Amino acid sequence: MAAPADSVCGGPAAVRLPRSPPLKVLAEQLRRDAEGSPGAWRLCRAAAGRGPLELAAVWMQGTVVAARDGEARLRDPSGPFSVRGLERVPRGRPCLAPGKYVMVMGVVQTCSPEPCLQAVKMTDLSDNPIHEDMWELEVEDLHRSIP
Repeated sequence: MAAPADSVCGGPAAVRLPRSPPLKVLAEQLRRDAEGSPGAWRLCRAAAGRGPLELAAVWMQGTVVAARDGEARLRDPSGPFSVRGLERVPRGRPCLAPGKYVMVMGVVQTCSPEPCLQAVKMTDLSDNPIHEDMWELEVEDLHRSIP
């Protein structure tokens, strides 16, 4: 469990880890269909005739465009998104070179004007191009199969 905001450890408060698995999403889905506020985001699926999905945590993949001071700007097939808190994430630093293709698991902080996540995990997927090639289809297939 994450430490409370007034932790004796000092520094910024830890991220409260979600209890449900992360939902795979694209940046455009968050920009276009997310409603709510930090800690209470939902992905609206009314256009598909389905109820909303709770966004306790998300799984996104993209190419690192820029990185500095524990933050990174990434781009997936649908557009840009940002990630912060990378200085506290295991393996976050080795992945932070522009051009690297990475997976980021995190908690949604904002969705407009572009999505921003507080990172929980980051992994370099650059060694196998199939990850990037299949990502958009993988997300699409997942969302079709969720009732």
